Amino acid sequence: MQKTYKVLALLLALAFLALPAAEAGRKDKAEEMPRQKRIMFIPHDNRPISDKQTADVVRELGYEVIVPPDDMLGSRTDLGHPEELWTWAEENASGVSAAVISSDSMLYGSLVGSRKHDCTRGEIMARLKNFEDFRAAHPALPLYVFGSIMRTPRSGEASGSEEPGYYKNYGADIFRYTLLTDKQEVEGLTSREKKEYAFLKELIPEKSMEDWMSRRTKNFAANEKLIDYTKSGVFDYFVLGRDDNAPYSQTHMEGRKLLAYSAGLGSSKFQTMSGIDEVGLLLLSRAVNNIEHKMPFIHVRYNKGTGGRTVPAYSDEHIQDSVRAAATAAGAVLIQRPETSEYVLLVNTNPNGKTYEANERTNDGKVRDGTQYFLDLLKDYIAKGYPVGIADVAYANGADNALMEGLKREDLLFKLRAYSGWNTPTNSTGFAVAEGLLAERMTDDARDSLLLTRYLDDWAYQANVRNKIARQLGWLRGSGVYMSLDDKILGVQYRADRMMREFADNNLPPLPALREIKVNFPWNRMFEADIVTAQ
Repeated sequence: MQKTYKVLALLLALAFLALPAAEAGRKDKAEEMPRQKRIMFIPHDNRPISDKQTADVVRELGYEVIVPPDDMLGSRTDLGHPEELWTWAEENASGVSAAVISSDSMLYGSLVGSRKHDCTRGEIMARLKNFEDFRAAHPALPLYVFGSIMRTPRSGEASGSEEPGYYKNYGADIFRYTLLTDKQEVEGLTSREKKEYAFLKELIPEKSMEDWMSRRTKNFAANEKLIDYTKSGVFDYFVLGRDDNAPYSQTHMEGRKLLAYSAGLGSSKFQTMSGIDEVGLLLLSRAVNNIEHKMPFIHVRYNKGTGGRTVPAYSDEHIQDSVRAAATAAGAVLIQRPETSEYVLLVNTNPNGKTYEANERTNDGKVRDGTQYFLDLLKDYIAKGYPVGIADVAYANGADNALMEGLKREDLLFKLRAYSGWNTPTNSTGFAVAEGLLAERMTDDARDSLLLTRYLDDWAYQANVRNKIARQLGWLRGSGVYMSLDDKILGVQYRADRMMREFADNNLPPLPALREIKVNFPWNRMFEADIVTAQ
């Protein structure tokens, strides 16, 4: 397997050298190439991370990134407006250098829409035809498309109210049932598992299971058609993200079958990869690299212990495979030695191979096994002059406080090219791959602005402030809970503003942007926040 990857890297490198406008070495400085090109980006919803934060990475590079209005994109309660999005895409396609489009938005309205829609198969197929028409109208436009294989949350609580209502009561049972279905196909079940399988089949209401599976069947057929479009050249590149899944699950099973269906395409045209929210930025990075005729080289190192063989939470594969897929999607190549790389990515895994949650008590900032090793590794690369980024995946849904305390103590926070430690581990690795590749071509101020965004969101809010306020929700007047703030939203905003300012004062340098920090909750829940700083 290792020989295969070396051969692939060599072939890609030769292809890179064959490009007439390609540049070797580290000549990717921001001042060398004025960028005024326009890229169309249609995200899969209007969450800050999916929409604004993703587009802003490429904007900091000097590109104009045009995005549909927020009210046209899907939200938590509004599943989106695919017909309006198709009209917007057609009206704005003239003059763009590339288009990065979510198929979930164009078919179902949004990512949440893909999980909860009531579209008929005919309606979905009619919207699919729009991709053919769009390509016919814009035959020379590079078109990069990403979609999702429906997720399989482990429980109703884990679904975050983004699944049909019955998932709250039967989510854990549905997850377990599909896990056993997948395992049965791959390796078979034990006698005890066969009994459990039969019990779950009787336990889950038939009507609920039919609804869940009928939607998945329609979405699966749509994904097959999207793969057909990739084969026929309608898309220049297509990625299917396996959203929140596990080594055995309905998502994993559908991924296996769609990968088999795509036989002959190869990773230069199509990939199915663990994760989804990071894929928009990966394809924007691919678009930029193709526009600029670049194929960057990335060197990756992991923390000690299990390292790259870690199978993180919410994933069905080794993290090293997810990083490799992310690099390929971004138009980059992994290499063994750092000397010829444009970017060094360090992945902060736990030595024992486990992923914890950022709101656990163990995330208290105290040094753990692997913390000092990782910091020493980072300092060594920085001392040697390498451009280094961090994918912080020891904890899901927030930063590793022990690592961040070390970065602060050693004055390393703003010596990085990129940092990412939000949501799922594969979200973080994918975002760190894409942002780090592009950051080397930015000004120092642009890089620092992007780092500040991640530190405020991933470290300050997700790993610290969010959990503190969650414990105080019961003190606030009115109705409202973590996943539906309602009457309590103003009280939560007030506390978040104050706690974020205190955190910044205690942990970050006195940057002009930190004169003002405002926290909004556009999805009426605490899970994600829109953090606005002074301009």
